[in-house]
Amino acid sequence: MKTYETEFCIIAAGPAGLAAAVQAAEEGVSVIVLEKSARVGGVANAGMGLLGIGTRYQKEQMIDMTVEKAFGMFMDYTHYMVDARLVKRYFAQSAETIEWLEEMGVEFEGAYRYFPQSEATWHIVKTGKKIRPGAATFLNRKMAERAKALGVQFLMETTAEKILMEAADGSDGRKRAAGVLARTKDGEEICVRAKAVLVATGGAGANPEMMKQETGYTFGKDMFNFAFPGITGDGLRMAWEAGADHIPVRVEQSASLGGLTGVPDCVSNVFYQPNLLVNAFGKRVMNEEYMQNTTFLSNVVSNQKNRTCFSVIDSSIAQYYAEHGVDVVSMVRNDPDVSGFFDGVKTAQEKGSECPYVADTLEELAEKMGIDPGTFVETVDAYNGYCDAIDEEFYKAKRFLKPIYKAPFYACKVVPSGYGTVGGIRINENCEACDSAFMPVPGLYAAGADACNIYNDSYMFLLPGNSMGFAVNTGRIAGMEAANYVQDLGEVNLDN
Repeated sequence: MKTYETEFCIIAAGPAGLAAAVQAAEEGVSVIVLEKSARVGGVANAGMGLLGIGTRYQKEQMIDMTVEKAFGMFMDYTHYMVDARLVKRYFAQSAETIEWLEEMGVEFEGAYRYFPQSEATWHIVKTGKKIRPGAATFLNRKMAERAKALGVQFLMETTAEKILMEAADGSDGRKRAAGVLARTKDGEEICVRAKAVLVATGGAGANPEMMKQETGYTFGKDMFNFAFPGITGDGLRMAWEAGADHIPVRVEQSASLGGLTGVPDCVSNVFYQPNLLVNAFGKRVMNEEYMQNTTFLSNVVSNQKNRTCFSVIDSSIAQYYAEHGVDVVSMVRNDPDVSGFFDGVKTAQEKGSECPYVADTLEELAEKMGIDPGTFVETVDAYNGYCDAIDEEFYKAKRFLKPIYKAPFYACKVVPSGYGTVGGIRINENCEACDSAFMPVPGLYAAGADACNIYNDSYMFLLPGNSMGFAVNTGRIAGMEAANYVQDLGEVNLDN
C-alpha cells in the first residue's frame, strides 16, 4: 500500500475543501486533497456566487446590509434553533472572504437579490458573459490554482473510504484523526497519514437510499432534487464512523415543475409565476405571491397530498405574459420575455411531455390533473371573484390576481425539489466535528453541505448565496482551525 505523509488531509475538492486547502496552506501547513472525480468544484460548478454581508459592493450600491441586520434576520427565521456562534462567525467573515477571493483573481458582478423579496447578498462571479448558472466554476478554478501554487497536492480520481483514528494523548479513551484510507481509480489502496482531516464531500444528494433513510423523501417519486454524480454521502458515513454525532440530514429545498420534457424556458417561467395554485383536492393552499420563494413553495407542496400542487392559468393570462412579459423574474429565470409560450407548449406536446396539461374546459383540465372537477370549478369561481375585489382567502396582492375564464386552460405540476442534502455532522463555530456530548473529535473537521446545520427546517432564501457562502467560509474556518491544531500538536508520532 502506498503511503503519503501530510499535516492536513482534505476529503473532496468542492468549494469548502478548496477554501480550506488554500487557507491552511497560506498558514504554512502541508495539505493533500482527495477528490473522487477528475474535476474540482463539485456541485458548486453549477452555482453562481456566494453570500457576502457588508461588502464593498453593497456599500457602492447603497445597499443597507450589515452583519447585525443579517444575523437578526437569520436567527428570527430559524427561531434560534441553530448555532448562533457559527452563524455570527460565518457572517462576520463573509465580506473579508470576498476580498480574499478577489486577491486570487476572482471577479464579481456585484451584489444581487435572488428574487424581489430577498436581500442583495448574492455576490455573483463574473465570467465575461451573461449572468448565468455555472459562473462559480471560475471561482473554484481560481481557488484550485492558488492551492497548487502554495504546494497543495491533489490526488484526483481517488475516493476516500475511511478516516483513520488513533488514541489521543492522555489515555482517556478518546481518539484523534490520523489520516485517510482511499482508493485510486485503478483500485489501488492508498493511505494518507495526517494530523488533521476535513470532511467536505457535499452531502448525499445522489444517494437515494441514504436520502430516503435520512429525510423520508423518495428520489424520483416525491423529491426531484439535483443529483450530481459522486455526491453520495461518503463523508457523512466516514465522519459518523469516526465518532462525529449523527444529527438530522435535510434536503435543501427549492420547488420545481414536474412532468416537463423538452420544454423551453419560456414555458416553465410562466408556470413559476404567482398564478392560481391548487392541491390534489382542487383547493388553494397559499398566497401565491410567495411562490417566488421556492423554499416556501416547496414546503407548501411537501405538506400536500401526493406532495403535488398545480399552477393554473388560462389563455388570457398566457397571452398577457407573452405580450408584456412575466410579472416576476429571478436571477436564475431572469428573462421576462415569454413570447414563445404557445409555440413551446406545442413543442412539449409533440415531444410527449406529460405537462403542461391543456384542456378546453375547467372540468377537463381537472380530470387531467386527477382532481375533483366540482371542487376545482368552485375554487376557480371563488378566485375569479377575488380578482374583481380582494383576495379574502389568502390576501394575495391585487396586481397578481388574474381571472381564469378563457379556454384553452393550462396547468403544470409543482413538486418538491432541492439542491441536495445539508447537515448530518455536528460541528461547532470552529468547524470541529463534535461527538454526541458536543465535544470536538480531535483533529476532525467538517465544512460545507455535510456540516450545514444552520437552516433548521428551511433554506434561508431571503439571504441568497448561503449554500456557497457557507461552504467557502466554513472551509476557510476549518483551514484556520486545523492549521492551529496541527501547529499546536507539534511533532507527533503518527504510528502510535
